[in-house]
Amino acid sequence: MAEKKKRKAAKKKRNERHYHVCVIEMDPTVLGEKRFVAKNPDHQPDKACLYVGMTGLTPEQRFAQHKEGYKSCKYPRNYGKWLRKRLYEKLNPMTYEEACAKEISLAGELRKRGFAVWQA
Repeated sequence: MAEKKKRKAAKKKRNERHYHVCVIEMDPTVLGEKRFVAKNPDHQPDKACLYVGMTGLTPEQRFAQHKEGYKSCKYPRNYGKWLRKRLYEKLNPMTYEEACAKEISLAGELRKRGFAVWQA
């Protein structure tokens, strides 16, 4: 019975609008990473290198975690410079499902605009 209550509480939490997408600008030296470059064949050299992710924390808290190495992807940990708030702040907050979908669609939109993007 306790397990059923836990699942119900987790589902309710996922439906709350406290999830965020965030965009981190990375140092262009990330273009020295073969996997990163391979994901971005249409990158325009005058456009920034970005990381797009989603979180149940604030974007500022999650960025700090990346930089500290806590549950972090190597790209924002090693190359992350700052948050690009104008690219995401009007989108937040959202439900878990909305944030999952927006993370993918935002990364695709930014790639189409010529940015080099890593999406977790």
